[in-house]
Amino acid sequence: MPFYKHHVFFCTNQREEGQPCCGKFDARKMRDHAKQRMKELGLHGPGETRINLAGCLGRCEHGPVLVVYPEEVWYTYVDREDIDEIIEQHLVKGEIVERLTLQ
Repeated sequence: MPFYKHHVFFCTNQREEGQPCCGKFDARKMRDHAKQRMKELGLHGPGETRINLAGCLGRCEHGPVLVVYPEEVWYTYVDREDIDEIIEQHLVKGEIVERLTLQ
C-alpha cells in the first residue's frame, strides 16, 4: 500500500507581471482550502491524502492547475466550488471530474 492514497499538487508559481501563472488565481488560498476540507473529512495524512504546494508545473496557459497522483489527473479550477467538487468526486468517490480536466 502506498504511503498516501492520493497526492495533490497545487501550482502556486508566481511570474512577473503580465505573464500567465497560477499564483495570480489565489492558488495558495485554494490549496489551503483543499487541505482544510480534507482534514474536516478525516482524509488528510498518511494512508489518505496529502495536499502540497508546488512550483511551476509547466502548464501556465491553463492556470490555475493542480494534479492528482497516482492517477496523474490534471485539473483546472475557478473557485472553491470546483475544488470541493474535485475533493468529493475524485478524492472521496474515485470519479474523475471530466469538466475540469486538462488534456
